[in-house]
Amino acid sequence: MSFLSERLLQYLGVLLVCGWLSGCATTRNSSVIPTPEAPASIKGVYHKVNKGETLWRISKTYKISIEDIIQANRIPNAASIEENQLLLVPGAEAVLDVIPSQLSGGKDTDYGWPLKGKIVSYFEERKGAHINLGVDIKGAEGESVKSAREGRVVFADHLAGYGSTVILDHGDGFFTVYGRNNRVLVRLNDYVFRGEKLAQLGDDGQGAFMHFELRKGDSPKNPLHYLPREM
Repeated sequence: MSFLSERLLQYLGVLLVCGWLSGCATTRNSSVIPTPEAPASIKGVYHKVNKGETLWRISKTYKISIEDIIQANRIPNAASIEENQLLLVPGAEAVLDVIPSQLSGGKDTDYGWPLKGKIVSYFEERKGAHINLGVDIKGAEGESVKSAREGRVVFADHLAGYGSTVILDHGDGFFTVYGRNNRVLVRLNDYVFRGEKLAQLGDDGQGAFMHFELRKGDSPKNPLHYLPREM
């Protein structure tokens, strides 16, 4: 820990204060609701979602925040956008073509699923006094947990409430957190690419599932708004 930067120590402090939602087996209906009619006061264009597009990529293309698109379209936490859905892009003046994958500075900026499995707890789902700051994905003990995006390992150790945990810094203010592992396969300062193995999933008696968080600085974001619909 003595080698961690002050920035990371502050970030980990936020993780510990925010707490951990564990063992939640409550599921939600993850089907996407039709995009509601936007208020007349919101000006923009309607973008038809094509296969492979994500809210993250759409927001980057139109240079508008994901939060603005979510608010304009009233997208629930347990929903992912789907092909052929119409999304209002507030403030946009013309419909743009979205490139599913993009390189920035030689780095792949898109996200992929860290584990293929059923989501058993969604973002901001509450259990008692605890609120989930990410999503919990069911898997099998020993299954590989993979990097959602290329980045540098800034934490690879046991974290109170999270178990064996890996945290990646993606170099643009975004971090991803991979918790509840049985064995960590990477070391501090390793550079990994998307899809690279980070750890093996564990089972602490509550079932084998991983906890995945996506954060911008110390602010938790809904992973479903950044990940593709298909796992």
